[in-house]
Amino acid sequence: MPQMIIASRLADGVVVFLAEDRSWTRSIAQGAVVDGAPDSERLLAVAKQHEADCIVTDPYLIDVELNDAVPKPVSIRETIRAFGPTFKTNAQAELER
Repeated sequence: MPQMIIASRLADGVVVFLAEDRSWTRSIAQGAVVDGAPDSERLLAVAKQHEADCIVTDPYLIDVELNDAVPKPVSIRETIRAFGPTFKTNAQAELER
């Protein structure tokens, strides 16, 4: 199953994804997707080094599905982390009025 790395940026707590160029992005669509243990372990090693360098905290692999080449987390927890709440907040409701 395809996987990618998710973490929280240490500076502000924002959810980020490890990109192909080894930078961190807020966009799941720009995150690096790998399929297979060697590639997953390689990406996780990069992420763990970034954690040691105090760039991100708690990096880990998540399973994703590819829909039209765009990754979507398999678990609901990671879907919420990637795309936000599953309900409208008061602020979102106000913007729609």
